[in-house]
Amino acid sequence: MEYRRLGKSGLQLSVLSFGSWVTFHGQVDDSLSDRLMGVAYDNGINFFDNAEIYALGESEKMMGRVLQKKNWDRSSYTVSSKAYFGWRGENNKPNQTGLSRKHLTEACHEALERLQLSYLDIFYCHRPDRNVPVEEVVWTMNILIQQGKILYWGTSEWAASEIMEAHMIAKQNNLIGPVVEQPEYNLFRREKVELEYARIYETVGLGNTIFSPLASGILTGKYNNGIPEGSRLGLQGYEWLKNRNLLDANLARVAKLQTVSDKLGTSLATLSIAWVIKNPHVTSAILGATKETQLTENLKALEIYPQLTPELMKEIDAIMGTAPNAPTH
Repeated sequence: MEYRRLGKSGLQLSVLSFGSWVTFHGQVDDSLSDRLMGVAYDNGINFFDNAEIYALGESEKMMGRVLQKKNWDRSSYTVSSKAYFGWRGENNKPNQTGLSRKHLTEACHEALERLQLSYLDIFYCHRPDRNVPVEEVVWTMNILIQQGKILYWGTSEWAASEIMEAHMIAKQNNLIGPVVEQPEYNLFRREKVELEYARIYETVGLGNTIFSPLASGILTGKYNNGIPEGSRLGLQGYEWLKNRNLLDANLARVAKLQTVSDKLGTSLATLSIAWVIKNPHVTSAILGATKETQLTENLKALEIYPQLTPELMKEIDAIMGTAPNAPTH
């Protein structure tokens, strides 16, 4: 396993990590999640990602049960949670969502209870909240750090300007700013990571723990001939994912990308993950898996990404046609 520093912080994360979005409680049970987390940990993965909204809190409960059973040395792994959406779904009342001091504090306590942990390594603001002053968010996160309930804090799907505002406030008040962003990043969605955040990697030292490196499975090629039974895009409640990703143009590009994976003697999935971690600004790519074979195949990306030469990267760009255009002024 390779480990990368989280931005300018001292925290080291495995370049491949394990997440629970959609899968935990939705697609896998306790015994399978236990096996998958075990395989991940045994292969050097030290970062496990979660959030209050995943399966409305049940995902964190499941991960908590596994961690209790595993009894790994707590200092050997990192766990995250995220707050914004709340966990009560349609029953959320005012203050049970968003980034107010009240919700962030209560969401942190609830996550610790569900995960059966005494602290979170990383706590994310799952989305920006335009109804809450950024000062309130920065101060709340610092209070949670001072209380020992979280060690680092970050953002997810924030704009570069919003991240920089948080850093400006932190600097003015001698507080700790966000060290990590969690954006979507894959061969279809590149703008934020490659263009929008380009300057702030150097200025404030932003780390990235990217999600959806396989674009919800599109980049595995398994949707080229329809939606397989039990797959993520066939799940009830995830129609928005299907409508967003399952486009004929995307499938045509994936079919052409097969020529590159064939050259390397690897799978489309492994190639796509390898391409993501080839970017040095990616601290960790979060993997989601419902089978051990999927996870072990994805882990091969560590062997493939050093083989991605500049020529191959150009060939991939030509096939995908998704490279963002830098501004000309």
